[in-house]
Amino acid sequence: MTRYAATLLTLSLAAGAASAAVKTEVVEYEHAGTKLKGFVAYDDAVTGKRPGVLVFPEWWGLNDYAKSRAKQLAGLGYVAFAADLYGDGKVIDIAHPDDAQKMAMFLRANQDVWRGRAQAAFKQLTGRPNVDASKVAAIGYCLGGSTALQLAFTGADLKAVTTFHAALPTPTPAEAAAVKAKVLVCHGGADPAVPMKAVDDLKAALGASKTALEVVVYPGVVHSFTAPDADKVGRPAMKYDKTADEDSWRRMSALFRQELGR
Repeated sequence: MTRYAATLLTLSLAAGAASAAVKTEVVEYEHAGTKLKGFVAYDDAVTGKRPGVLVFPEWWGLNDYAKSRAKQLAGLGYVAFAADLYGDGKVIDIAHPDDAQKMAMFLRANQDVWRGRAQAAFKQLTGRPNVDASKVAAIGYCLGGSTALQLAFTGADLKAVTTFHAALPTPTPAEAAAVKAKVLVCHGGADPAVPMKAVDDLKAALGASKTALEVVVYPGVVHSFTAPDADKVGRPAMKYDKTADEDSWRRMSALFRQELGR
């Protein structure tokens, strides 16, 4: 068994393993003429509507890791929709981080496209017949965490948002006031890519709008701490941390039970 598979097995056992009834589908949709391919996971043994969770992937695109997190969420009783931010389900191999950086920079430089693709994913999830559209949350890793926040800044009807080792955009006062979700930020205290100033700026902006915010900082932990394959990238700033990974997932799960009812 690979380290990646073993880690996900451990997490599944700890957080509630996905049942054999979990079903997955590829969902084709689009935004502004760009064809997108999302991934949905849900437990087919559960009847009726249930809460939904958006999963926004790292800058590698909608890869197996993002899909595995959607399956874990399905095992917890949610309908999980892993979004495509690049188009056509594009995935970048971890051997080419510079290519991933270029794709991420394009989105950050084109906020309307970035937010529009996030909103398109939100629409896909809330439009599903087995989803209770009044109980929706979002999570995101790295670029995906930034995306979850950008969606919240638009005033999307989210109950909760959790970010993992995300770049943390600072909202304007109007954007901060539009946030409806309770926000959980899980951050590596030694992350050179996202300095603590970014955390402090987000805290100040959301604090001014009285948004419910919890920030968890893991001392000595760097970027990509939830991704078991992070060590293979070959960048010292990116490293998996089992303790931070499992603790952040538990905190997310507790928040979602509180806000979504499962």
